[in-house]
Amino acid sequence: MENIERFIEAGESLAVELETELTKRPAIAPESGGTGELDKCEFLEAWLRGRGLACLERHDAPDERAKGGTRPNLVVTIPGKSDAKRLWIMSHLDVVPPGEAALWESDPWTVVRRDDGPLGPRLIGRGVEDNQQGLVSSVIAALALVKEGVTPPHTVKLLFAADEEVGSAYGVIWLIKNRDLFRPDDMVLIPDGGDPRGETIEIAEKNLIWARFVTKGRQSHGSRPDLGVNAHLAGADLAVRLHRRLSEKFADRDPLFEPGYSTFQPTRKEANVPNINTIPGEDVFYMDMRILPRYPNKTVLAEIDRVKAEVESGYGVTIAYTLPQQAESKPTPADTPLVGLLSKAVKETYGVETRTIGIGGGTVGAALRNIDIPSAVWSRMEDVAHQPNEFALIGNILGDAKVMARMMTAER
Repeated sequence: MENIERFIEAGESLAVELETELTKRPAIAPESGGTGELDKCEFLEAWLRGRGLACLERHDAPDERAKGGTRPNLVVTIPGKSDAKRLWIMSHLDVVPPGEAALWESDPWTVVRRDDGPLGPRLIGRGVEDNQQGLVSSVIAALALVKEGVTPPHTVKLLFAADEEVGSAYGVIWLIKNRDLFRPDDMVLIPDGGDPRGETIEIAEKNLIWARFVTKGRQSHGSRPDLGVNAHLAGADLAVRLHRRLSEKFADRDPLFEPGYSTFQPTRKEANVPNINTIPGEDVFYMDMRILPRYPNKTVLAEIDRVKAEVESGYGVTIAYTLPQQAESKPTPADTPLVGLLSKAVKETYGVETRTIGIGGGTVGAALRNIDIPSAVWSRMEDVAHQPNEFALIGNILGDAKVMARMMTAER
């Protein structure tokens, strides 16, 4: 590790160069008005080959909306003495749009370095933290092994995936369905979430249901509700009943998560009638539900159906709902070797004791856990993803590279 650490500590210029070049090539999904990840992936592939990482393979998911008709996924392999118990480090190529331009202090697609402030040198630009910090850290760790002539005890694979920001249908989910890449004894580190000290290891996610409810009644004049059926009133009652009933029925607590309970929140509301004095005949609202993994989604949906039937009967309306998104995820056991390996590397690098957590948000880890591949989400980061003036600390990029290099070279 001494030579490897020395290489990483001298890798600041490499980190700045790669962050700068990646940021120049926006990789935005078609759903968000972009053309996909092709330019960024092709640059990265050439850059890696030019620096001695020669074992690369592309797995391109077809998508006619994207440039070149494809969403590229790139895999880099560093062969180990053993090909069992392989370590994957998986980051993603795509980024989100910059948002409101006036909130940025500089061009989002041009990396700016700032050396002032209490946190140390930082790089500013869209994507520099989410997820280029983890991507660049993994590359520098891999280059350290190659340049120092170190063959890891077990094969190491870096995966740079497409489409994470809008659901991974063309990224890790596509790879699981269409490629035979993962094995039961693999372990996967996902450097795409964390905290400023690097003490939390995310091993579980809540189940997710997003629902769109459409309530249909009968439109009438505001002075004659007796001639109509108020869809807005029924929809409002439905939202309140669902929030209360689901919260009461699925009320268990789990300290692994924050908050440690299931949440059932009405969120978006679509406009109905444009004027005050009309009883609306149609009403649409949405709910965001984050559910402890012990409750299967089908159980929650069955309760939704019961509440829906009550409101339909009570108001004389019809209600239909669709699910824009739903997901279920198994947890990675806290005592899995991956967690132990990562915890040890973090302790040796940063002097920090780690703890395992669950989250309400979604990561690509869920797809892997559902096929029984242990995965952990970890990084030392300031958590400024998707914000204007997004930044990554150079110290975090290089420090996390040391953590990854320790994991890559560990016997297990």
